[in-house]
Amino acid sequence: MLSSDNRGVTVPSAVGPQGVDHYENFPVASWLCPPALRPAVVAIYGFARTADDIADEGDADAATRLALLAEYGLRLRACATGQVDASDDRWPGVFQPLAAAIERHALPVSLLTDLLSAFTQDVERTRDARGYADRADLLDYCRRSANPVGRLLLHLYGRTSARALAESDHVCTALQLINFWQDISIDLPRGRRYLPDADLIAHGIDPATPAQWPTHPRAPALVRSLAEWARELMLAGSPIVHRVPGRAGWELRAVVQGGLRILDKIEHQGFDTFTRRPRIGAADTPLMLWRCLRMKQSRS
Repeated sequence: MLSSDNRGVTVPSAVGPQGVDHYENFPVASWLCPPALRPAVVAIYGFARTADDIADEGDADAATRLALLAEYGLRLRACATGQVDASDDRWPGVFQPLAAAIERHALPVSLLTDLLSAFTQDVERTRDARGYADRADLLDYCRRSANPVGRLLLHLYGRTSARALAESDHVCTALQLINFWQDISIDLPRGRRYLPDADLIAHGIDPATPAQWPTHPRAPALVRSLAEWARELMLAGSPIVHRVPGRAGWELRAVVQGGLRILDKIEHQGFDTFTRRPRIGAADTPLMLWRCLRMKQSRS
């Protein structure tokens, strides 16, 4: 889901707006974020995290989730036009801060709508036991589930050149893919299928028998090829860290290195994430900080 599963240099747990405990790969609105932008960053995160929880947490059935997401979308449209209900007790603390951020920073609401469309798609595909046909199909999902987060943050920092947006998209998509390959042992039992059918078939694995994927002899090779894809995207987008000024650029370095470190851990456990989920811990902090310091700007 939200690769914004969001976010440190170390990996503290963050508590979402609904009180759900979330393991995080990189930080949101940490001390590295300029104070003037923190309310907007927190508002964006609160909106996205809550929508993600509607789609993914608890025991509600698919019909209930879809109905709640539709209502959430109506609240977003009202929020975008300044019609926020101050007495809203269903999602307290979400839409009032978001409305303030939209007004103050002229946030592109279409990006927030894209996020909701991706969460809705997650529910629908899980309900129908559908996966993704190929990498292009999965990239379209990432375009709406992950890339809007980076584009919203770039909007706040005033970095909206075509090159910056493309690099941001690479990083955000890579983070989403890394989250998928990290979470296979969690997603498969929940009916979430992000391994593209075309990649499964290329490795001799039947897309129609997901229960057999974890024990297939080619499963590690499959994960390896997908992890390499994610690493290539991350490295392609990494120059974005030099386009965002000051402390925010260092925040982005931590984001990039957090994703790459997860890929290292996937490799170290033999690309077997069907049975064990790799995590970043405090012991990874020194290496990641060192790597952040060594990220040099390209001459191109």
